Parts: sequence; C-alpha cells; structure tokens
Amino acid sequence: MLRTVCRRIFTPASLRDPGAAGGLPSGFPSALLGGSRAAVGLRSKSTGLPDVKERTLIAVKPDGVQRRFIGQIIQRFEQRGFKLVGLKMLQASEDLLSQHYSELRTKPFYPRLLKYMSSGPVVVMVWEGHKVVQTSRTMVGHTNPAEALAGTIRGDFSFHVSRNVIHASDSEEGAQREIQLWFKGRELLNWDCCDQSLTLAV
Repeated sequence: MLRTVCRRIFTPASLRDPGAAGGLPSGFPSALLGGSRAAVGLRSKSTGLPDVKERTLIAVKPDGVQRRFIGQIIQRFEQRGFKLVGLKMLQASEDLLSQHYSELRTKPFYPRLLKYMSSGPVVVMVWEGHKVVQTSRTMVGHTNPAEALAGTIRGDFSFHVSRNVIHASDSEEGAQREIQLWFKGRELLNWDCCDQSLTLAV
C-alpha cells in the first residue's frame, strides 16, 4: 500500500500514463517504457533514420578456420553492431566455388584458388546492418596483408595474399548474388534484435 502511494506521489503523470496530458517528455524513448513494437516502428519512420536491412556475405576461409579465428571474427562484427542472420560451416564444392569466383576465371591463380578454397571447411555468414557492405570491407582490410592496416582483420591475422583469412562481398549487388549462391531462403532468419529496436527508437 505504502509503495503504491509513493509511486503515485513521486512519478509524474506523463510517465505513469503515456496517454496522459502532455504525453512523454520530449525525446524520451518509448521503447524504454515497454512501448509496443508498432510504436517503435513509427518512431523510426518519423526520425527518417536510414534502412538497416542491407546484407553482406562474410566467409572465413580455410586458413582462418584452421587457425581458429572464427570466434574472434564473429566478435568483431557483433561489437560493430551488425546482426547475424545466417551462419553455416561446410566443405565447399568446386562447382560452388567456380560460381563464386566466376569473375576470376581468366586469372593465372584461379586453379590454385579453387584448390585452396576446397582444401578445408569454410564458415559462411550473412550480416545485416546499415552500410554493412562498405563497413565490412573496411573492417576486413586490404586483400594483400602487407598493405592491410593494423586493426583490420587481415592486418591482424593474415600473412600472405593467398592466405588472407576472410572474404567480404565488394558491393551490394555482389552481396546479393553471393548470398543467393551460398544460402537458401529458409536458411536466413528475420529476427528482432533488442539493441536495434532501442537504437531506432531514439
């Protein structure tokens, strides 16, 4: 009884009842008061925030798997705020790899590339977020580890251009093609991430 009285005395009417006169304080995120998902969605539209549904394909190559970098790579993308919507580990077939690397067929290193990429398991992921393609390329670093900056994945983990740990889609169009190649529709999940909802609400 005493607790109820205190709450009524010290809690402003606008916070006890979001529909009360005056409504919420200006700029107060409704999601923090248990607001409905619909309210959050309306808030994000009214603020004009950019779409966060862009997706990219990230693959940990055989050398990255062998050297046990999978967890550290996933951690970097999670810490950056991207959402994981697809994940699988597989031994890629030559047919799949030839489609993935179709633009490199005329390169002299192409046969060696296919042999290397099929030499062991790879971990393939789809990440979602605002400008995820561009940001992922920056996080991954230069193709040649000798030119990759410290702090990038290749700058920290790889030592040779033929063993550069990770692949990242180079454009939105390329990402769409690669995702369709490596994942079937039902293997990708559409799920609500709590921190994204809070971000969109403010």
